[in-house]
Amino acid sequence: MGRLDGKVALITGGARGQGAVETRMFVNEGARVVFGDVLDDEGRKVEAEVQETGGDATYVHLDVTSDDSWLHAIELAETRYGKLDILINNAAIIRVLSLEETTGEVWDRIMEVNAKGVFLGTKYVIPAMRRAGGGSIVNISSVEGIVGRKHTTPAYGSSKGAIRVFSKATAVQYATENIRCNSVHPGPVDTPMLHSVLPEAESRERLSSEVPLGRMGTSEEIAYGVLYLASDEASWVTGTELVIDGGITAQ
Repeated sequence: MGRLDGKVALITGGARGQGAVETRMFVNEGARVVFGDVLDDEGRKVEAEVQETGGDATYVHLDVTSDDSWLHAIELAETRYGKLDILINNAAIIRVLSLEETTGEVWDRIMEVNAKGVFLGTKYVIPAMRRAGGGSIVNISSVEGIVGRKHTTPAYGSSKGAIRVFSKATAVQYATENIRCNSVHPGPVDTPMLHSVLPEAESRERLSSEVPLGRMGTSEEIAYGVLYLASDEASWVTGTELVIDGGITAQ
């Protein structure tokens, strides 16, 4: 028996990194998964890999800033699998810039993808979850959405802080409909996105040295927390934040 047997999930940012790990893990735990991204070649590769192992996953082009794109992805999930129980808002972008280096254009773009994307996905998935009799929304935030750090990127941290409070508001407003909403707050995780903004090994080592457990996290370590919140094991958990950060916020 899998922990997600009978569930249907929609995962954003699923073409690589943490989203791809979540997609594979959810399928292995019995879910049928629609996963979206704007990286179509990588997404179709993940889809083929999952299907080759007997899993049931469908890739869809999903621009989280687009209303129509969200509506298409949700309609696909309901049409193909009959319902939608789980939404994982995983898609995000980052620009490593100081406050004074951040332009209004950069600020707006980060907010559009990271914060507005979560808002749109949540808004449009609520009716589908209502039709399913309830559901679980898991929004991927960050430790930078909780605390300020020396190397925090202000626009990124602000977008992730918005997700934290948005998740709580959603949880309270839809609790009576059995729709849960929680946020997950990873510390530095060894993903392609992190390598793209910190290509130098020395920079990544410095980041690891700031973690009490002495290393960056893995996508699997974050995905197990997401899996818990998505599953019925967390049926009495809503409006909270799960911090998975190697001890960073304990300092």
